[in-house]
Amino acid sequence: MGSITEVFKKSKKYWLIYLIFITITCMSTLSAKNFENPQFLIATFLIVAVLGIVCIVYYFMHDSENELYKVAFVIILCFGIITALIVPIVDVSDELEHLTRAEITSQGDIFPHWEGGKNNLTRLYNHTSEGKYSTALNTDVGFRTSQSHMFFLNNRENTVFDTPHDTDKISKSTILDGSAFEQNPFYGYIPQGIGVFLAKAFDMNVIWMLWLGRIFNLISYAFLISLAIKKTPVLKVPLLAVACIPLSIYQAASVSIDSMIIGLGILTIAYFIYLYKSDAQSLDTKHVALFCGLSLLLGLCKLPYLAFVFLILLVPQDNFKDRNILRYMLLGILIVALTGVLWSSYSEPALMHSWRSKLNYMDPALQAKYLINNPMFILEFLRMIFTYTLGITVNGLFNFFSAANPYHYSDHYTLITIFLWIFLSATLLFYPNKVKFNSKARVGSLLILLMVYVGTCFIQLLTWADVGNTNIGVSARYFLPLFALLPIIVPFKIKKLDEFKGKYDKYAMIFIIGFMATLILAFATKYY
Repeated sequence: MGSITEVFKKSKKYWLIYLIFITITCMSTLSAKNFENPQFLIATFLIVAVLGIVCIVYYFMHDSENELYKVAFVIILCFGIITALIVPIVDVSDELEHLTRAEITSQGDIFPHWEGGKNNLTRLYNHTSEGKYSTALNTDVGFRTSQSHMFFLNNRENTVFDTPHDTDKISKSTILDGSAFEQNPFYGYIPQGIGVFLAKAFDMNVIWMLWLGRIFNLISYAFLISLAIKKTPVLKVPLLAVACIPLSIYQAASVSIDSMIIGLGILTIAYFIYLYKSDAQSLDTKHVALFCGLSLLLGLCKLPYLAFVFLILLVPQDNFKDRNILRYMLLGILIVALTGVLWSSYSEPALMHSWRSKLNYMDPALQAKYLINNPMFILEFLRMIFTYTLGITVNGLFNFFSAANPYHYSDHYTLITIFLWIFLSATLLFYPNKVKFNSKARVGSLLILLMVYVGTCFIQLLTWADVGNTNIGVSARYFLPLFALLPIIVPFKIKKLDEFKGKYDKYAMIFIIGFMATLILAFATKYY
């Protein structure tokens, strides 16, 4: 391993590449306002430059596949914490509602209690006969949460430099808030809830409700990803690359449940690879149960991902001691499916306990009826999701939500996006490795990917789009775990690259760290 000084000198070429890379990408994000007050940007650049070098040196001190999980945990935490602090107040998509759920969880209420007022109302908004949006707001209903909710509501997309009230103390009074992601499972908010609880317990300033909620969510994500990297016997770098996509870190460093979805998604795929590459007759029914359990935890966070449970059927049955293992696989799949159906019967009505009940144009029953009566609409839907929606996904990996901005997802970091896709293509499609997956595993993984992708879009069609229209409102973050299936699915292989795997991994780590640094610099140039 060598001393720190020796490793620093040994890795000089790599951290010089890193510095050049972040300089180029940072320059591509500059605008005129950045030259008027460059102090914050300069300070941020120096911080990520030094931090990146430290992380690169740390990687070279643990340059083995057996220790890569340690590197994963450290780099995600280092760059994620800065992201959590620099991203503006509740700027991430739906982050204010996620924060409300986290605050309720911090009270010990893992299932939010809807207060229906004196008339025991079951909706936040009642449908009206005019317009796309209902205006009939029921003001005496909602979920009991901290009065400090109003600070975050009034300062969406502001930084702490834009408001004097970030140093106010957390209010001990409560109010009713109309939306709290009641439909999501409780465990998706335990890390954030712990952070909010500590902020209140130590009587910290109000901003720390958000910051500690984000940081504890990030710690949970870093743990899930490091566990995934440790568990998978192969494809460690490709899985880490997906986990560190800037959009992944952006979500992980928020209070959003998307952090749990991405983390559990990558962990489930890593555990599948572990089962697939295990020795003959080395597995038993507990491995099936554990995999199905992971798939269920993931799927309850986002129902289409229940389809990941079918990956268990792609594991060679010779890897199991029990010759009748298939019956246990099918039983596990059945239990997961039934639990998902039961959960959906609970979660769908809960949508009305939120601002979503104001959407007069959305009606799942009428949309389904329209589909039955207009078969050509199904073809239009499929055409749209494999053209326009796919384009949104491809272009959205360095494209970020702005909570108070009328032009959501409007950032165009073209050069960075091109660099990112070149890197991801090389890492996910052509990664130099000697691992092989049979045709059953490749085709099966592709079908599962399509099930999740189409299923997600179809659910959005029923629960978001206008009746008879395809404005399904999806974004790239919905599909991030699917990228981790690509190295399994894609059959491309360039054998000559195998001998360069060791060098490739080193360069890959430089760019993984570099893109996370670029994420931070992009927010420094955009908001400060």
